[in-house]
Amino acid sequence: MKLLTSLLLFCCALVGSQSAAAHAIGLSRGDYSLSDDGVTATLEFAHTELASAIAGVDSDGDGRISAPELLQHRLLVDQAIRDGVKLSASAATCASTVSSAELTDNDGLRVVQVFRCAVGTDGYSLQFALLDRLSPGHRHLATAVQRGAPITSVLYQASPSVLLSGPHRHASGSVGWPLVKLGVEHILTGYDHLVFLFGLLIVARGWRDLLFVVTAFTLGHSITLGIATLGIWMPSSSVIEPLIALSIVYVGVENWFVRDDARRWPLTLAFGLVHGFGFAGVLSEIALPSAQLPLALLSFNGGVELGQLLILCVALPAVFWLRRRAWFARQGVRALSAAIALAGLGWFIERVL
Repeated sequence: MKLLTSLLLFCCALVGSQSAAAHAIGLSRGDYSLSDDGVTATLEFAHTELASAIAGVDSDGDGRISAPELLQHRLLVDQAIRDGVKLSASAATCASTVSSAELTDNDGLRVVQVFRCAVGTDGYSLQFALLDRLSPGHRHLATAVQRGAPITSVLYQASPSVLLSGPHRHASGSVGWPLVKLGVEHILTGYDHLVFLFGLLIVARGWRDLLFVVTAFTLGHSITLGIATLGIWMPSSSVIEPLIALSIVYVGVENWFVRDDARRWPLTLAFGLVHGFGFAGVLSEIALPSAQLPLALLSFNGGVELGQLLILCVALPAVFWLRRRAWFARQGVRALSAAIALAGLGWFIERVL
């Protein structure tokens, strides 16, 4: 009963938690074109992240940067970029200017920053202090473009700097592994997806039945993740996010009446299609180059699946143990399902408003 009470309180706490965002981990990209006399950086952000990271730029407080707001507060944006993205050569900081800043079609903000300084014997070093102002867990994919193949490094708050060139440079050669890790973090911190999965788990009667349900959910979100990431179609997040919340409400309510969870796979397939568009938001906002999209899609989706597998490995033994207790089957499932539905309803109201 103590375990049940703890789980119930956890689900209820999610309703009022402003930190229980569906997709807390952000992603940005930078293409750094290197020359002997400087570097040109093309930076891509989700403008919703910069709206909260740069004080005063979001005049109407809607969490977004509109074209008029960008025009009005361009100096704030330029200053934040210059302060947060610095380049040095031979221990000297390079002077920089922001030559352009514009909104993109996919809810992004593209900034071009130009650094002027001669490369030293140690090469160019990038310091991305802007990570301190972005969302927790944010990842910046920094691709150095010079003679030869581009090389990508991953920056995050605990590791905000990297050598873009020089004899001591160490970096990964592609976006693959960084996006696998991002996919794992994305599902582990996507509380609405976790609550949805938990709603499916607590009524599971065996491995076989659960396999059909989870496979259908995986197939669904893999399809729409691919559709959105490849630029075929991406519905507005103002529609997708409330639908994800409603899927949680539905599962919580249906748990009161479901008799055969193996027959839920058509339902979880449909809801997986909706959740996949939610997963896709983190990739679609930064406009990855088309050549990187196939690998990015496979890597990120693989990370999501790996994170989902980790959740199942941890949660399933506990759920199956509880299912053998009569009190849990009679009362526990319904109590937790009510809390799940309540959490989904809270998210729905928050996202609509």
